[in-house]
Amino acid sequence: MSRRRKGRDVHGVLLLDKPAGYSSSQAVQKVRWLYQARKAGHTGSLDPFATGMLPICLGEASKTAAFMLEASKTYLARAALGQSTTTGDIEGEIDEQLPVPPLGLDEIRAALARFEGTIEQIPPMYSALKHEGQPLYRLARAGKEVPREPRSVTIHAIEVVDWETPVLTFRVTCSKGTYIRTLAEDIARTLGSCAHLGELRRLNVEPFRESDMIGLDEVAALAEAGRQDEALQPPDAGLADWPVVALEGLAEERFGHGNPVDGVSAPPGLVRVYGSGGLLGLGEVTADKLLKAKRLMNIAR
Repeated sequence: MSRRRKGRDVHGVLLLDKPAGYSSSQAVQKVRWLYQARKAGHTGSLDPFATGMLPICLGEASKTAAFMLEASKTYLARAALGQSTTTGDIEGEIDEQLPVPPLGLDEIRAALARFEGTIEQIPPMYSALKHEGQPLYRLARAGKEVPREPRSVTIHAIEVVDWETPVLTFRVTCSKGTYIRTLAEDIARTLGSCAHLGELRRLNVEPFRESDMIGLDEVAALAEAGRQDEALQPPDAGLADWPVVALEGLAEERFGHGNPVDGVSAPPGLVRVYGSGGLLGLGEVTADKLLKAKRLMNIAR
């Protein structure tokens, strides 16, 4: 018989403004400790040097995390042109230096516009992708480089925020799987130089707003006062664009036991399912109006 993990049953999404110097895993463990939560996880990692929005799912909210990985993200990036590094950011060693040509804003805007839409990126060696079971970053630290297949990503929008030679600040909204370090390097090559990221901040993860983020110090202060739950979004907050199906009576009972419910008046697709006591879980409606359970929420009501 497995031992029940110690901790508090708390359910919700914390939109942490991750500070620099923390890995995503370290940030999750810090938040879990502050909440004394039984379970916690994040929906998409940020590099230790990066700051900004890291959605952390506590308790039953973790059952929504897999569905949130597809969300588009917006970043504010500062790229230092003229020097590239082994990691593509400030944590690596300089491995190339090139002059930075005289550049005007119109020229830079035109270069950035070339990256809008679907593009191909070669993942960096310093990434968590695996090659024959080994994370690429582990191979890179051992001085090895292996071929990587290009991957398609989508740049929804990209714009210049500031240009003070040699630092280019830009804002980008992109699909999941986009490497901003690689994007900065590719932009620099288009401009006739090289680059590395000096700063990276994730401004938002759809559908969340930048203004909803909260820092670790603020969470700690709330925890000291026993009010940390006030900072949580609802467990299904990251799926706000999903339709809601409301059940009652026998239909609610059937769904709560994982059984399908027929005659549902909702369009085919993924839905959030509510009952008399709140969120029951996540489901999928078929073309013939059958609601099938995909995730059941064990939230005390």
